[in-house]
Amino acid sequence: MKIPLSYVARNLWARRLTTALTGAGLALVVFVFATVMMLDEGLRTTLVTTGEYDNVVVVRRSAETEVQSGIDRAQAAVVASHAAIALGADGQPLWSKETVVLIALNKRGSDKPSNVIIRGIGPLGFALRPQVRLTAGRMFRPGAAEVIAGASIARRFAGAGIGETLHFGQREWTVVGLFDAGNSGFDSEIWGDADQLMPAFRRNVYSAMVLRLADGARFDRLRQDIETDPRLTLDVKREQTFYADQSKALSTFISVLGLVLSVVFSIGAMIGATITMYASVANRVGEIGTLRALGFRRRSILAAFLAESMLLAVAGGALGLAGASLMQFISFSTTNFQSFAELAFGFRLTPAIVLETLLFSLIMGVTGGLLPALRAARLPIIDALRAV
Repeated sequence: MKIPLSYVARNLWARRLTTALTGAGLALVVFVFATVMMLDEGLRTTLVTTGEYDNVVVVRRSAETEVQSGIDRAQAAVVASHAAIALGADGQPLWSKETVVLIALNKRGSDKPSNVIIRGIGPLGFALRPQVRLTAGRMFRPGAAEVIAGASIARRFAGAGIGETLHFGQREWTVVGLFDAGNSGFDSEIWGDADQLMPAFRRNVYSAMVLRLADGARFDRLRQDIETDPRLTLDVKREQTFYADQSKALSTFISVLGLVLSVVFSIGAMIGATITMYASVANRVGEIGTLRALGFRRRSILAAFLAESMLLAVAGGALGLAGASLMQFISFSTTNFQSFAELAFGFRLTPAIVLETLLFSLIMGVTGGLLPALRAARLPIIDALRAV
């Protein structure tokens, strides 16, 4: 005979206070575990969605970021003439020669500066990023000291709002528009005319080139032609791959920190669950003896106590997951270890994270309840009945 699940649930309800305290501890652990995973997923998604699959980024060989890169005008002209580049409706090749510079801006209501990326783009730089759209104001005029700011930058930094003025590169720049980049890394940038920004920062080389492939299958040929050309010292990557690589260092740090916190907290939670279940066994010795006398076998007792522990863990896990899901409405910013610029991103909950979190809860429940369940199953019937 098997012990009904409803009987197990009623036992948890009979010990409501102990159940609530143990479930709260498990929920806290699950909250930390799920939050870290959501943070890591949000970072990865932000940087991956920054790029388009058919877009290619060309940087100086061995440069990990655009800030570290440099492409002189002669090399840029060679790349711009490659036959693999797509043509626009006007017959012009779709490429953008860009310059990327870090500047320090103060946050609103604070004197604490933080690094922000200034990106100078070519005439087609905006068209190459279909996920970017103007939400307020207008596009900057070529040849003018005007810039447009990402939505995240405008909210957090002084002088970056529409109509405000920023001072950098020994010039005053007017913010004439705001853009939204679909929660990608571009939301944490300020864009302007590359031909105006380069002399302002006394640059005579580009940081990178972005181009659109006429056919995604021609990427390998393009890369081979550029990387084997003796006139060039450049690397070629798909735009999505290029930005995803920049998340690795920060993602690894978040994952390691989250793993350490989750392990430490989960040990405490499992100890709490074990103590709770041992107390349950100690208080129900007579009940266990009665069940055995009625014909329930040892494995049924073992299964019942394990089910009780797992049910408690699932309830705590669901509560922790519900709390973690609220974090999706909170934005977060940190320094990108690759570019040293501030990067804004949010928490992202996916079905995979939900499943992994609930599995983590079940593992804690099984681990914490196994020894007490074995003790309950091994109690001799006669000794157990004497406690009635």
